[in-house]
Amino acid sequence: MSDLFQQPKSESTDYSAKDIEVLEGLEPVRMRPGMYIGGTDERARHHLAAEVLDNSMDEAVAGFASRIDVELMADGSLAIRDNGRGIPIDRHPKYKDKSALEVILTTLHSGGKFSNKVYHTAGGLHGVGVSVVNALSDRMTVEVARDKELWRQEYSRGIPQTKLEKIGAAPNRRGTSIHFHPDPEIFEAGTALRPGKLYKLVRSKAYLFRGVEIRWKAAPELIKDETPEEAVLHFPGGLRDFLDASLDKRQTVTTEPFAGRVEIEGDRGRVEWAIAWPADNQSFLNSYCNTVPTPEGGTHELGFRGAMMRGLKAYGDLINNKKAAQITAEDILAGACSVLSVFIPDPQFQGQTKEKLTTTEATRIVDLAIKDHFDNWLAAAPDQANNLLGWVIEKSEERLRRRQEKETSRKTATSRLRLPGKLADCSQSGKEGTEIFIVEGDSAGGSAKQGRNRKTQAILPLRGKILNVASAGADKIKANQELKDLIQALGCGLRDKYRDEDLRYEKVIIMTDADVDGAHIASLLMTFFYREMRQLITDGHLYLAQPPLFRISQGGKTLYAMDDADKDKLMETEFTGRGKIDISRFKGLGEMPPAQLKETTMNPDKRVLLKVDVPLEEFGETADRVESLMGKKPELRFSFIQENARFVEDIDV
Repeated sequence: MSDLFQQPKSESTDYSAKDIEVLEGLEPVRMRPGMYIGGTDERARHHLAAEVLDNSMDEAVAGFASRIDVELMADGSLAIRDNGRGIPIDRHPKYKDKSALEVILTTLHSGGKFSNKVYHTAGGLHGVGVSVVNALSDRMTVEVARDKELWRQEYSRGIPQTKLEKIGAAPNRRGTSIHFHPDPEIFEAGTALRPGKLYKLVRSKAYLFRGVEIRWKAAPELIKDETPEEAVLHFPGGLRDFLDASLDKRQTVTTEPFAGRVEIEGDRGRVEWAIAWPADNQSFLNSYCNTVPTPEGGTHELGFRGAMMRGLKAYGDLINNKKAAQITAEDILAGACSVLSVFIPDPQFQGQTKEKLTTTEATRIVDLAIKDHFDNWLAAAPDQANNLLGWVIEKSEERLRRRQEKETSRKTATSRLRLPGKLADCSQSGKEGTEIFIVEGDSAGGSAKQGRNRKTQAILPLRGKILNVASAGADKIKANQELKDLIQALGCGLRDKYRDEDLRYEKVIIMTDADVDGAHIASLLMTFFYREMRQLITDGHLYLAQPPLFRISQGGKTLYAMDDADKDKLMETEFTGRGKIDISRFKGLGEMPPAQLKETTMNPDKRVLLKVDVPLEEFGETADRVESLMGKKPELRFSFIQENARFVEDIDV
């Protein structure tokens, strides 16, 4: 028994104080940047710009700044200046040898936003924003104009390069200027601060706070689109101005948008919104908290949705329209163009990148702010209120009809058909988003079953090469077990009895080996669908998977090539460094590990599919080609070979 408590003898398992790493200052940021800005890609690089801009916007929202200058330099650096109070430069009481400026720029969780003494509502509340920007910049220069004096300090990768120096008098200047260059050692090669993306960011800030003027400037050599080189952004109408610009004279369901702005009693912030319903159904919902975008929504959006739904339902009940009871918030907002902005004290976000608001109180604040105004807006204009209600009810009826079709289509098809035993069906009940992979043999079928998404992807393995329906009689087709299994799995019938609504999957994907035999099997299957289920092709359901033929590895780098030409191209462009290059050719899908099959061929986010399509004007030509190549007359195939042999450059045998 005592042996269980004896210390291990191997020194390799020792674990003591010397093994504990202590990361000081901004070291954790440089070691794990993803924890602070969500990664090291282009999106993360732009997050640095947002952090600095948010600080200047907080000064504006608090009433201390009225102007912000944003300038993108030719070298990829960014300068953001405001005319606010300026970061304090006096000695910090806790760190006697450092200025408050240096503490803010070099210490995580420092700043003036942890209480409401300095900022009542602010976007950057974690106290890590500008210090993270400093840590992830290979150079940063900060200038502060306070009390008619100008101060400057330079940094590199979070470390001061100079002391805080008084530059001279600045009688006509105040505020903070931060000029930084993202560190190329941290961010992925090929990424950069994009003028178009930055311009949209600063323009949205100007719309969100009507009291600020933002002056934009970008180096002309960086601009590749319609982004202006210089612009003055100031929108006294706030979100209403943004909505009008976005709609751009598009026809809307109501004559006027529903827009407003409410100050919350007790100095608890404010809510501003603007929403319109374009007839073309091209929609968006942009939400913000303290000028910070919240692309994943959150509690403020919940309040917005609830207020809109309850308001329109109440109006429907008032005019005795019983169908109004079935509408949902999604029916109201799915086709709408809407913008929501809230300013609240001490907001709570999900994650450092602040993409989702989680403050519970925000739901109630927004609901109360909007509900009464929406009731009044509807009551004041019955004609446009009735138009909106009718439009939304149509949306709800369409939604209910789609849901009923989803719920019944698979059930009815399943009950009517005896599904083949070798079909590994997907678990989702409706066909929207589902797909069936038709693969050759049990080996490939096994890999595909292990690599699939069980919820939406079904696998049907077929044995060998199926019957050539172009040269077989009707009796042979009916007697062929592989075709019977395929017909039963799809459930939509053949020829004039084909019913698209009975098709059990949204996509039918032929997935065969990337060789001659695989191409032959694919051609036989396409012939079957063309001859027996032509509408399946014309309705856009048939696809060809594109599995790779080669796997190329060097060190930790692995790429896949579709064919010899693709392999040669990758060898020339991607594998030019030192180290042994390993090239393996897949003998077939069954030889490919499930994880690789999923990654290269089945994952919708990474795969390549070829859609099988026959333009209406080419149906006659296609019918002749199918008959020539696949039909009963070998002399037609021989004639085709004779006519086209001279064009063949490479034969895979």
